Amino acid sequence: MIEVENLTKRFGPIAAVQDVSFEVEKGQILGFLGPNGAGKTTTMRILAGFFPASSGRARIAGYDVFDSPLEAKRRVGYLPENPPLYNEMKVDSFLRFAATIKGVEPGRVEDRLGFVKERCGLIDQGGRLIKHLSKGFKQRVGLAQALIHDPEVLILDEPTVGLDPKQIRDVRGLIKSLGGDHTVILSTHILPEVSMTCEQVIIINDGRIAAKDTPQNLTVQVTGSDLIEIQVRSAEEAVQRFVQAVLSVEGVSGASSLALGENLYQMTVEADRSRELRPLLSRGVIKSGMDLLQIQRKTISLEDIFLEVTTEETAEVEEVA
Repeated sequence: MIEVENLTKRFGPIAAVQDVSFEVEKGQILGFLGPNGAGKTTTMRILAGFFPASSGRARIAGYDVFDSPLEAKRRVGYLPENPPLYNEMKVDSFLRFAATIKGVEPGRVEDRLGFVKERCGLIDQGGRLIKHLSKGFKQRVGLAQALIHDPEVLILDEPTVGLDPKQIRDVRGLIKSLGGDHTVILSTHILPEVSMTCEQVIIINDGRIAAKDTPQNLTVQVTGSDLIEIQVRSAEEAVQRFVQAVLSVEGVSGASSLALGENLYQMTVEADRSRELRPLLSRGVIKSGMDLLQIQRKTISLEDIFLEVTTEETAEVEEVA
């Protein structure tokens, strides 16, 4: 549905996007993750047809955004970070206007208006002036205008920026519900946004792709192994004996301990992902005479992954420089 090949955009001597390539399958929600200034918005504006790339190719539903810009744009609904709203218009009037300029057939305008208002939670807002709406409802109107012509692709740039927690939850739920019917690219620098909404993740840093995969696969790539945390109550000597014994277990590549308090310790075991060692470790703790308080896999967050890959990327750039 979306194909990007070696996309580069320069503004004078500055490369905002450098050799970016990725694909998004039909119906997927892709999270475009990166810090401010990483190149997310530039990439999305190129895909939406706002300006051309310096080099590379991009296709939307088979149409090249440079060679067939009108056909590509017809298949895209775009919500920029600041929604393009006319504050002096009423919601219904604005959405009818958006439908007209986006080529919705006159006989389908009212049907599309009713559909997007219901989908975006705007049923009771049609007669209100946009300037009187809350930030959350303005964001909904912006999303409704992106949906009004029933595009195959939605490009959403920072759709929850500036919203309160309830508004963020509502907009996230709405975006998630759009997957399947629409292919969605969601740009954000808010890490939970991606993990709660997206099936695929691209991490972009300094205009380059630092990592791309599912959140689960990125976790495997970054850690490469399981980290198992074991909390026990025991004398230090027994803990140290156990740590040494665990190092000889097949599949274990590392083990360490940390004192949390008097006779309270946390042991961390690094083990091969292909083996489930928690039952074996639990039995070993109890057999050693220690009190087992807790054993769990350590969950690496998307924030950990983001910091890991962007730190590596920055270090590589500095080393080359």
